[in-house]
Amino acid sequence: MAPAQVILVTGCSSGIGRATAELAASLGHRVFATARKPDAIAGLARPGTIDVLPLDVTEAGSISRAVAEIRRRAGRLTALVNNAGFGQYGSVEDVSLSAWRAQFDVNVFGAVALIQAVMPSLREAGGGTIVNVSSVAGKISIPFAAPYCSSKHALEAISDALRVEVAPFGVRVVLVEPGPIETKFGDRARAEVTPLLHKPGPYQGFYAEAERAMDTDFKRGARPASAVASTILRAIQARKPRTRYAVTAMAKLGIPARRFLPDRAMDRAMRGRLKLPKARS
Repeated sequence: MAPAQVILVTGCSSGIGRATAELAASLGHRVFATARKPDAIAGLARPGTIDVLPLDVTEAGSISRAVAEIRRRAGRLTALVNNAGFGQYGSVEDVSLSAWRAQFDVNVFGAVALIQAVMPSLREAGGGTIVNVSSVAGKISIPFAAPYCSSKHALEAISDALRVEVAPFGVRVVLVEPGPIETKFGDRARAEVTPLLHKPGPYQGFYAEAERAMDTDFKRGARPASAVASTILRAIQARKPRTRYAVTAMAKLGIPARRFLPDRAMDRAMRGRLKLPKARS
């Protein structure tokens, strides 16, 4: 039986974060479930097992208050699950710079800010685990999803460097790379891209097929959020966790395949998937 840990989970209003908090508590760990909107997680509270706290990963003050409160209530912190995030879709040209910045503020800089905030506690505890929830999109770039994909590519690079930097302190860094998961993620992604669907411009005719492909991917092979939660807890409880865990068949097959598929072949596959015109020679 793995020893009980004190785990901070971000983005617990639904989906992977919520499932992770509930599973961790059921396994006997002390969990601090957080979200930007406190009302969204009020029902998660379980006396002695799940504490709920407001935490906006884009605000330094919110982060520092949450970490200080965890230290006050539990006396220590041994694991961080960087799960908070969202997907901004649209062509590179169409997505505004402010939307690009918002994507990186949450998915990248928010994760880094949490890491910086918890590292002193993890060192003090003699070690711990940082789990960064990435995506198959962190390895495979998808047309009309460049903001989201690039944010997850960045998280992968950060994790690879961080893993070596913090190993001397006994801190393990793990990447979890899900494919399609049955969460509200797709709903928010559609909400973000809807204004672009009817925006006049050179890409308007391409968006309908991009949305169709996204819908198909979410319906085919999607796994419940609990599948990711169990992977996260397996990594936290492992004596020597793997550096990466792929979740869903798409991720397990697609990520290795991408390493060997030439760029031009991938380009052709993506154009076919999205029914895009052939490239001009």
